Amino acid sequence: MDTKPPLGTLPDGDRSTPELEVVPVRAYGRWIATVLALTALVGLVGSLARNDNVHWDVVGDYLFAPLIFDGLTTTLWLTAAAMALGLGLGTLIAVMRLSASPVLYAVATGFVWVFRGTPLLVQIIFWGYAAALYHSVQIGIPFTHVTFFQAETNSLLTPAVAALLALGLNEAAYASEIVRAGIQSVDPGQTEAAHSLGMRPALTLRRIVLPQAMRVIIPPMGNETINMLKMTALVSVISAHDLMSNIQDVYAQNYQVIPMLVVASIWYLALVTVLGVPQAWLERRYGRGTARGGHVSPFRRLFAGAGGLFPQRNNKNDTSDTIEEGGR
Repeated sequence: MDTKPPLGTLPDGDRSTPELEVVPVRAYGRWIATVLALTALVGLVGSLARNDNVHWDVVGDYLFAPLIFDGLTTTLWLTAAAMALGLGLGTLIAVMRLSASPVLYAVATGFVWVFRGTPLLVQIIFWGYAAALYHSVQIGIPFTHVTFFQAETNSLLTPAVAALLALGLNEAAYASEIVRAGIQSVDPGQTEAAHSLGMRPALTLRRIVLPQAMRVIIPPMGNETINMLKMTALVSVISAHDLMSNIQDVYAQNYQVIPMLVVASIWYLALVTVLGVPQAWLERRYGRGTARGGHVSPFRRLFAGAGGLFPQRNNKNDTSDTIEEGGR
């Protein structure tokens, strides 16, 4: 009686594994899209390079001019100071919005409503011309004639200070929502466990909640920093002597608007590129143990595929190596 082997098994005498032919997937659409994108990019770059109206000689003359570096210095310190003010005040407002006190909640909500609901340009102009509303600033006891400090508004609110207040307070409104979302993303059980160990609320927030919330806070806050760098261009309306203000002063005299705007665009692109490096590092640093922490940038994938400059280890192989080493 003939017995056939079960389906999917090999005869007793044939234990060799049949060779399978691997057929790669042909991504023709991806290659076509890549060729079209590169063609459009080369065409655009070539058109700008051959365009005499750009006046590349003027761009080269002003790209590293001392006036441009003075504006860059103002732009950088405005960005850093406004983000520091916005992040510090935004964290405080976020905690106030999460407070059980209805007064603190109402004050914080009103702050966010005002500064997030009005355009940033309006706020910059308002702070720049605040002397039209209050001629002097006085600090003392309300409803009395006792004054501890008094000064003219114009002497206190210089264009740089007005720009810092406008940018910082506006950023605080947005940063507070980012921080609040990050705090609420942490499991409440973490806070309860910290309180059961006798940790005070402030210590729990600083040592337990905020470090875990940074995974949610860092990516949008990095985008806010880059956005803040570009938003400093709006302070040119009050002549704060930032990069855009100095650019406008130059093309108001030589009437070379397009070349000077190209100079500004080059510097803004360079600064944004530099700011993207620490943002990517922080995202990987606080995203360890998550899917986002193992994300590889497109440039690293491109270089790895082109020349093997950034070799990537296979997670499966890493796991098997670890198991084999543990078995030994």
